[in-house]
This record gives sequence, C-alpha cells and structure tokens, in this order.
Amino acid sequence: MKKVFTMKELEALYSGEWVLLVNPKHIERLERLRGELVFHSKDRNEVYKEAHKRKDAHTAIFYVGKLPEDLAVVL
Repeated sequence: MKKVFTMKELEALYSGEWVLLVNPKHIERLERLRGELVFHSKDRNEVYKEAHKRKDAHTAIFYVGKLPEDLAVVL
C-alpha cells in the first residue's frame, strides 16, 4: 500500500533519518510538501543505494530534522 506523507508527518515519524520520496509535490519556493515514502534509514548511503536501484522518474532524498553539525552539505 502506497502512503503519501506530509512534511509534518515525516518529521514526527522519521526525525533524524534520511528519506527517499517518489513523486514529491512542492510549493512555490520548492519546499517539500508531501510525497510517497519508499525508503528511510539513518544511513545516508543506504538511501542513495536504494534510489539508484529504483527507476522512478521523480524522486527526492533529504534529511528529516536538523542536520548534524559534523555533516557537510555540497550543492
């Protein structure tokens, strides 16, 4: 069964984890609003491996919650 989560639901259930969403829906400023959760893990590499295996056209990977201070982000 597919489950679409809002950001508030993801924050309540998966804070401190990386999530992979399929068909994310965005608002004007590209803030994530909701999407179908297909995978989650505390290990970022596991989420990227799962995303690589999938053939979904539109996905989003992000950390839920405040980023750890020892984590570097490259855009």
